[in-house]
Amino acid sequence: MKINSLHIQFRLPLIMACLFIGQMFFAQDSIPEKPLDVYLDEARLYSNQDKIDLAILSLQNAAKVAEKNEDVKALIDCYHKFAIVYLRLDKEDTTLFYWDRAKALLKDIEYPYGNAIHKYIEGVIEFKNEKSFQARYLLDEAKQLNNDRNMFNNILLVEGNIFLNQEKYDDAQKNFNSLVINTDIYEKEYLATKAHIGLSKVFIKTEKHKEASDNAEKALAMAQKHGFFKEIFEANQLLGITYENLELFDKALISNKNLLGLRDSIFNIDKIKTEMKVADKVQFDFMGDQIKLQDQKIEELTESQNRSELTAIATTAFLMIISLLAISLYRNNQIKLKTNDLLQTKNNELQVARDEAVQAMEAKSNFLSTVSHELRTPLYAVTGLTHLLLEENPNAEQKEHLKALKFSGDYLLNFINDILHINKIDADKLEPLNIEFNLKKVLKEVIDSLKQSANENHTKIVLDYDESIPSHLMSDPLKLSQIIMNLVGNALKFTKNGEVKVIVKLLKKVEEDVSIYFEVSDNGIGISKEKQESIFEGFEQGSIQINREYGGTGLGLTIVKSLLGLFNSKIELRSELDVGSAFFFELNIKSKDSIIDDIPFEMTPKDYEFEGLHILIVEDNKINQVITKKMLTKKGITSDIASNGFEAVDLAGANTYDAILMDIHMPGISGDEATIRIRKFDPSTPIIALTAISLDDSLEVFYAAGCNDVVTKPFKPEVFYQKIGENIFDNKIKNSAS
Repeated sequence: MKINSLHIQFRLPLIMACLFIGQMFFAQDSIPEKPLDVYLDEARLYSNQDKIDLAILSLQNAAKVAEKNEDVKALIDCYHKFAIVYLRLDKEDTTLFYWDRAKALLKDIEYPYGNAIHKYIEGVIEFKNEKSFQARYLLDEAKQLNNDRNMFNNILLVEGNIFLNQEKYDDAQKNFNSLVINTDIYEKEYLATKAHIGLSKVFIKTEKHKEASDNAEKALAMAQKHGFFKEIFEANQLLGITYENLELFDKALISNKNLLGLRDSIFNIDKIKTEMKVADKVQFDFMGDQIKLQDQKIEELTESQNRSELTAIATTAFLMIISLLAISLYRNNQIKLKTNDLLQTKNNELQVARDEAVQAMEAKSNFLSTVSHELRTPLYAVTGLTHLLLEENPNAEQKEHLKALKFSGDYLLNFINDILHINKIDADKLEPLNIEFNLKKVLKEVIDSLKQSANENHTKIVLDYDESIPSHLMSDPLKLSQIIMNLVGNALKFTKNGEVKVIVKLLKKVEEDVSIYFEVSDNGIGISKEKQESIFEGFEQGSIQINREYGGTGLGLTIVKSLLGLFNSKIELRSELDVGSAFFFELNIKSKDSIIDDIPFEMTPKDYEFEGLHILIVEDNKINQVITKKMLTKKGITSDIASNGFEAVDLAGANTYDAILMDIHMPGISGDEATIRIRKFDPSTPIIALTAISLDDSLEVFYAAGCNDVVTKPFKPEVFYQKIGENIFDNKIKNSAS
């Protein structure tokens, strides 16, 4: 809803007043030298390590920077983080004080993230006051207002504890399992530690004492490694309980001694005193500034009393002028009222039009998601049957036809994947991961996968890689490889008897912050000046003639542009007709200087002996059942078939299988729900999700349900067999070693 100018005039003084109060509150002799984000990150880290005094001081510095920059949104963030820190000290009055300060500023600006955090804090307060229903309602509202990953993970944590209190243990376990494998940029280790603590509590309640102790031990190890003091204390508490339940009394005694040591330590006592002293000092300073502000107002009122007589004379003259203007103002006011009514009507019309546009976009996304998902199921039959027929020694003419069929199937699959990918980006359902990888290895794998296409065009791919780039980086290698693959694939398509060059250079490195330059160039047909502006739009390939000659959907560069947007980067182009093209961009990512050993990005493919394995196939499509069963039979694997989730649970309970291949989208109960039920009585059998993944699917949900791995349909046979081997044989080796 739009705010009219009159409303802004009345609310503006309130914003200025809040900023003025903040300036008095945070005024100190020293001026912070670090950027605001650094102080906020420090405050988050100190708070998680239970160093509340340092967290408060960092927030004080952050607020001073926000005041200096006149950044209202940043000041709102500071007030919210103050509220969260004081909530950890159980000082609810102070929490509500800062919460109210943020609320006053939020009334006058559009700030979805600020509104979401505001609801989140209110929900946590309600949860602490044992109002679980109201808390969940507020947390749901927070999720609707903003999709920030860190906030969403913290909401999952609070919801997990609410489910735990309500004895909804399956729901609580699902939330905590999701957080164990979280990819949060800011609090990955802290959230995983809290998740293990939550899981330990769930298993204590459900009397699964071994699982409870395993999770408490993992929580303790992570908490000790990262200095999470409160979680060290809590993990020792849980270990004392679980070891006693397991009759491991020596270990229970050690945990209880650790607990007493932590509770009675001088460090702990001094820590609490220091935290309360700092917290109270911040409150005291603020109240002192408020008193000074009131004294200043009293002095101003006293001075104004001495001028009251002169004011009375001036007022009489002023009233005479006002009387003359009253009629004119009245008429102007009537005109304004009519104008406001007209503006309100137009605003309502715009709101309706916006809602209709949003609904149309959602309908388009859902339609494309459904179509792309439904196409995958019959496409699985096409690619699967083609693979089986090619292995049955067809004659030369049949083999040629089957290869053409396989090419068409792969082409159609790539097209469907492109549509689904664009759809996910448009629907804001794609987020970059933050995991460790080796950039050179990723690039070599991309180039190796495209060498066959290069050979067909008699084109050479050259990698010019700067060896000074750190070997261990933190980002999303999957999305980065997709960007490079699309750019190199695009270059190969338009280059024959030539060269495609991948250039990767280190621009700068400051501690763990690394800037890298990427370029993919070719000496192909080039792009005309008039087409360069639209080349990154969907389904654009320069011209209809180019599309007919070279094929493709024109979505590759659109995906590149959208994926780079997730990294706050931008694709750029220079090109000349009949000379060639170069696409280039820069990425700012983190390095891991402390790691020395090289970690492979992907497991080396192995040959496994499948003879004698017995596997359960869970699949509702009859054709897919036949194809999957035949693919297993070719490797000497016997199998049973379940046509829905209910049958899968029954068969898994009545038989012993080496693995379960679980379709996700089925009538009745879904594959992830069936997996949750199976895991209640069978925690060890590998379960591999086979899914024609759709817009709303999340790999984290599959893993949280209890799946060991995910394979998307239609899949390459070699990937299918590799996943089965890894999860059956490598898991056995890992379990026997532990």
